[in-house]
Amino acid sequence: MNTEEVQIPPRDKAEILAQALPYIRKFHGKTMVIKYGGNAMTDPGLQQDFAEDVVLLKLVGINPVVVHGGGPQIEAALKRLGKQGRFIQGMRVTDAETMEVVEWVLAGEVQQDIVGLINQAGGKAVGLTGRDGGLIRARKLKMVDQKDPTLEHDVGQVGDIERIDPSVVKALQDDAFIPVVSPIGFGEDNESYNINADVVAARLAMELQAEKLLMLTNIPGVLDKQGQLLPELTPAGIDDLIADGTISGGMLPKIAGALDAAKSGVNAVHIIDGRVPHALLLEVLTDQAFGTMIKSA
Repeated sequence: MNTEEVQIPPRDKAEILAQALPYIRKFHGKTMVIKYGGNAMTDPGLQQDFAEDVVLLKLVGINPVVVHGGGPQIEAALKRLGKQGRFIQGMRVTDAETMEVVEWVLAGEVQQDIVGLINQAGGKAVGLTGRDGGLIRARKLKMVDQKDPTLEHDVGQVGDIERIDPSVVKALQDDAFIPVVSPIGFGEDNESYNINADVVAARLAMELQAEKLLMLTNIPGVLDKQGQLLPELTPAGIDDLIADGTISGGMLPKIAGALDAAKSGVNAVHIIDGRVPHALLLEVLTDQAFGTMIKSA
């Protein structure tokens, strides 16, 4: 332990551990899908915390599955090539050259960093893309304009999930591995598709019948117009926030995926602040109210 850290008396440490016991018992053997993104992916201290949290969850009998993004890393790689990223309704426009960069960054640099961190923390992580084991079958996304349903945007090689076969994920879980999934799908002609990581995490949580879907963000959760945290959100509340522009841009696919997962039987869907050290452990193993919970009704 760093000598500058606050020293916790042994009795307090024991009490903290004891408080986690009911949650360990409740979630033992259950699957949790974690969307990993934002500051938690770029800050070295938070990266370490995340890796340790994932390994601890696995060690106490919970089955974490990590789905990662990589927006900032993709932007940085595109800038090095002199390309400027473009978004429509929160989705990255992905031409053929951009798709090559996306694959290289997500399935290479970013995924291997996460796998390495988890392994360094004592876990056994394995990286996957949609091609591995036929995990994510996709087709070209048809993006209808939100204001004019007769208008359709061409966003290039951005994919819509056609089918998920979670067999390879389940096989890895059964062998005590921690799957780390890059959101890249493949089409019927073996073409690659860039898929929003929030959408992949939500759909995977549904297919795995996960107990929880946890989405790490750069904000405390979903905020109202005044910037106040909304601890719970229903479909009606989400519609109101989209209508008045409070939920927009990159939050749209995140909220849509979270709501789909909640409606499809995932018991708990939480959007939490990935900037908080050990955010995962606080959410899963304590009774602290944390972030925004998306409810199905």
